[in-house]
Amino acid sequence: MDVHHSPTASTLSGLLKTSAAKFPSHRAISVSGKFDLSHSDLHRLIDHSAALLISSYAVRPGDVVALTFPNTVEFVIMFLAVIRARATAAPLNPAYTADEFEFYLSDSESKLLFTSAEGNPAAQSAASKLNIPHVTASLPAPESHVILTHANPETNSIDIEKVTNLPNQPSDITDSDSTVIVLPLFHVHGLLAGLLSSLSAGAAVVLPSAGRFSASTFWSDMARFNATWYTAVPTIHQILLDRHVSKPEPTYPKLRFIRSCSASLAPAIMARVEAAFGAPVLEAYAMTEASHLMCSNPLPVNGPHKPGSVGRPVGQELAILDENGVELGEGVNGEVCIRGPNVTKGYKNNPGANKDAFQFGWFHTGDIGYLDSDGYLHLVGRIKELVNRGGEKISPIEVDAVLLSHPDVAQAVAFGVPDDKYGEEINCAVIPREGSNIGEAEVLQFLKKNLASFKVPKKVFITDDLPRTATGKIQRRIVAEHFLAQISAAKVPKFGA
Repeated sequence: MDVHHSPTASTLSGLLKTSAAKFPSHRAISVSGKFDLSHSDLHRLIDHSAALLISSYAVRPGDVVALTFPNTVEFVIMFLAVIRARATAAPLNPAYTADEFEFYLSDSESKLLFTSAEGNPAAQSAASKLNIPHVTASLPAPESHVILTHANPETNSIDIEKVTNLPNQPSDITDSDSTVIVLPLFHVHGLLAGLLSSLSAGAAVVLPSAGRFSASTFWSDMARFNATWYTAVPTIHQILLDRHVSKPEPTYPKLRFIRSCSASLAPAIMARVEAAFGAPVLEAYAMTEASHLMCSNPLPVNGPHKPGSVGRPVGQELAILDENGVELGEGVNGEVCIRGPNVTKGYKNNPGANKDAFQFGWFHTGDIGYLDSDGYLHLVGRIKELVNRGGEKISPIEVDAVLLSHPDVAQAVAFGVPDDKYGEEINCAVIPREGSNIGEAEVLQFLKKNLASFKVPKKVFITDDLPRTATGKIQRRIVAEHFLAQISAAKVPKFGA
């Protein structure tokens, strides 16, 4: 479970009140095809809903309120109303099973479960079992209040913890910017980097009418609402690229920049996105425990953006440490560690994780990387994902980047698998570009030209799909389990958490 330390009630609410005062008539939230809310509208709705939470539902400072919604305006208003009431908002993935909802609702000690009017049967079942009241929220029209309906004690829930600090956010966003939200708002990337950074700057966001990302309507929404930027995970950038190749738009909106975060973006994909959509792609590095943003490539006017790098530290100290806590020099691989006011003070009810994560006075991210001579961070991979092939450490990110530089490869992921001889071996899965018939032999030949022999995957799986998480990320462990299960059930490794 990710622990989301979101901004304190006073800080975030203060920023939003300032936006409403400075830019009252500026567009804040549009629901595509339905209606627009100004910053003053949003402020009024949040205030009214927060008052209802306190008066009708006895929500007190510090109480945990779970929310499970699609990407809707009701979610945005209720999330911010919970924070304005000085309670803790816990957004939960609507796709969780009843057992997962039960765990997160119980673990977070949620007092209420909020859902859309359509509800969420799995969440409601879990809430009912735990005797947690279920409340639905709907906003019929922009001039009305959010109607809260007390339903049965059944519920939906999520996994965000208390926000204790102002989140680090890109300073690139201004009150004249606009974006379409493509990432789920129960995840920190969409919530902080997309929604809250925009609203606190007096800028505008668009919520797709279906409540989720759709490649077929994305560019028309971007054009209709004069969008100037967007943020996404690499998988979504690749989906948009694939659509650009097969069904290009007549014209694309003029964007100031595109942001990529949550997983490594291969330099070849960055170059293709920049060429297709005519804007610099600024790769960033973030994690929930740092109130999201940790590093970012700057806008071109402020410095170079380097393919393969996640940029310079933002808002906190960052160092590369060895296993003894000694700071390493430029170009030397070690664990990425951070410290500063935005960094979590610890995981709730998890002393074991706290002991591992906080050593030598730093928070340990679990990522391996190095700093170059300009202070830009280059990530090599997660410690747990590095492949140890007979003592040789292989970075799957490096193999991904080579695979994705092949013109006939649309998507690719490298991963470790158990091996009798070397302990671990590297494999990869490849989705060919539409119309290509590239096979394993051609992929291996290309890899042998561009990688040291010990880094070349032993097996290449050609596929038309890759398993993904709810936020669109590809997790190597899940991919490994998926493809090894296809070979033989007897060979499926028992991976740890």
